[in-house]
Amino acid sequence: MDRKVYFAGSIRGGRDDAQLYHEIIEHIKKTDTVLTEHVGSVTNSVFGSGRDYDVRIYRQDTAWLRECDLVIAECTRPSLGVGYELAYAEQYRKPVYIFYRSSEAHLSAMLAGDDYFHIAAYETKEELIRLIDQILKEE
Repeated sequence: MDRKVYFAGSIRGGRDDAQLYHEIIEHIKKTDTVLTEHVGSVTNSVFGSGRDYDVRIYRQDTAWLRECDLVIAECTRPSLGVGYELAYAEQYRKPVYIFYRSSEAHLSAMLAGDDYFHIAAYETKEELIRLIDQILKEE
């Protein structure tokens, strides 16, 4: 297997799900490479500041998006950056899988209305892991 997975989750939009991101990334890493491990950091070290920092992040993330085999995004927490990443991935025809907890969030119409994206609601971490496992077996 050992695909390159781009995991997307909120960073500047809120870190309430950082622990969940960490657990998802660790699970994916059992079979595949996660290019964006930093998204699962449970410390504040994922934050930087300044124009130079932002340019480096943009260049690195867009390079990873071009390089990856698929994108898995947890979109319960709204994030402008994740929305941008998903549109960028679509432009490069990368398979994109979007997950969100429907009891806590309404997915943006710009995502929900785009037939390109594979979207699934879930409620528990265990359910999400099962959904991710199905994707990793199929891709």
